[in-house]
Amino acid sequence: MNKSKYELVTSIDQAPSATITQRVESQSEVPDLLRQLILAQTRQNELLQEIANQLTASQRQRNLELAQWKRANPVLANSCRMAAECLGKLQTDFLTSLAYDVDDNFEDLQGNEYLLNEFFEKYGPRIVHLNTILQTLTVLGNAPDVTNSVSNN
Repeated sequence: MNKSKYELVTSIDQAPSATITQRVESQSEVPDLLRQLILAQTRQNELLQEIANQLTASQRQRNLELAQWKRANPVLANSCRMAAECLGKLQTDFLTSLAYDVDDNFEDLQGNEYLLNEFFEKYGPRIVHLNTILQTLTVLGNAPDVTNSVSNN
């Protein structure tokens, strides 16, 4: 191979192991290839910016709706916040009990499918329900202030 020639190697998505090798005959083609790469990178950046804008727009809309709800229901929002704090304490106690149960019965749970299923039946639905309710109360109780949501738009 002549040392003045360059090779450009790129991957093709359609064939996982396939590559294209294009010989660049002169150094004058290198700037053109670099311009093409810059254009492709610029377009990719524009697309990423559009995705980010879509995601933040959805979050801003959600925050605005939560803030409006909180303004319309200030007493309920405060009650949700207080209930979430109380349930958080219950969740801590429940997780402590679960952890001790696992620690005390680990060998039995590991070797016995029946006991493992009993463990899941005992703790599984309760923790799922508790987490769901706690998450809902936390979101409603900690809804953003209307002034913050409006200023971010």
